Amino acid sequence: MKKMFLFLIIASTFSCAKKFSQERKENSVPKEPKEEMVVGGDSDSHGCKASAGYTWSVLRKECIRVFENSTRLNHAQDGKTYTTVSYVIFDGDKAELFLDTQKESIILERKSEGDSWVNGDWQLIPWKGYVLKKGGKIVYTGE
Repeated sequence: MKKMFLFLIIASTFSCAKKFSQERKENSVPKEPKEEMVVGGDSDSHGCKASAGYTWSVLRKECIRVFENSTRLNHAQDGKTYTTVSYVIFDGDKAELFLDTQKESIILERKSEGDSWVNGDWQLIPWKGYVLKKGGKIVYTGE
């Protein structure tokens, strides 16, 4: 009986010590506050919220969603597979390119109806939809 009583005292002592040790570990580790990411909580220098799909349009002078009310341009077939696309918006004799390979948009201009839009070595040709060339090489096509 004495052995049993002694065994119970020793077992309860170890059990209490283990529980106290676990509580102490939980309380000693400082918990960092969680940062909550709010969709649309970011803004660029123009006030456009990229996380909500907005980007600055130089042509329209406002934040726009380029995938709405624009023409989609796909990479020209060069044997590679791409997961991104580019877009162009039109305003009179000007076109604004939003390319996945460029950080900022590119403004193209044309002289008259039916002509190509041009800026330096960039040329947007209205042919079977649109063909975008850079330095004479087809890089994008779209409808």
